[in-house]
Amino acid sequence: MLAALALGLSACGSGGDEPADLVAGKQQFVEKCGACHVLNRAETKGVTGPNLDDAFRQSLEDGMNRATVRGAVHDQILYPAMLDAKNPVYMPPKLVEGRDAVNVAAYVAAVTGRSGKDTGALAAAVEAVGSGEPAVAENGVLEIPAAPGGQLAYVTDKASAPPGPLRIDSPNESSVDHNIALELESGDEIGEVVKDGGVSTIEVDVDPGTYTYFCSVPGHREGGMVGELTVKE
Repeated sequence: MLAALALGLSACGSGGDEPADLVAGKQQFVEKCGACHVLNRAETKGVTGPNLDDAFRQSLEDGMNRATVRGAVHDQILYPAMLDAKNPVYMPPKLVEGRDAVNVAAYVAAVTGRSGKDTGALAAAVEAVGSGEPAVAENGVLEIPAAPGGQLAYVTDKASAPPGPLRIDSPNESSVDHNIALELESGDEIGEVVKDGGVSTIEVDVDPGTYTYFCSVPGHREGGMVGELTVKE
């Protein structure tokens, strides 16, 4: 989402003066936009779209106010500009609409280019992921869920299993496409891409050693959706 930002757009009628819920805006941004974009305060690391901290940095330094940024972001959500004139790709329009679009635009405008971390209610708006307890295989099955909030992460970046036949399941409750894949010397084993409660599954036969599991959706591994599987007796 927000694949390209038209810095010249103004707020005029684009939700720039409507009341907004920044907590809801952060939650919607992480779920709908974070898989494509870096935004420091939201702790999102998507790499397929522009870095939203950089997008308005110079304009803000030059005196653009954040209400204008908010209007530009809102317009871009509803009516996306072309990503690249040489490669005419657009982000899907209206991934969020109405009040949700107002909230997302307000949150992005409030935090873009700011260092540090969100505080108060904003700090608790999205559950931190990626550092949960290691996943442990039971009866030949290992479950490694994707982050339910749509972040580019699994709920844990560590897993363990004994050698031999192994099924790896990765439930994905979010609306963002994810899967599970495992690096093997014989070639990557790649599961089906799923969302909205689907389960990506691979079946492998593993020897003792260390393996990398990851999401093969473009940009997701690079954005941090990766972990380590240790196989030992």
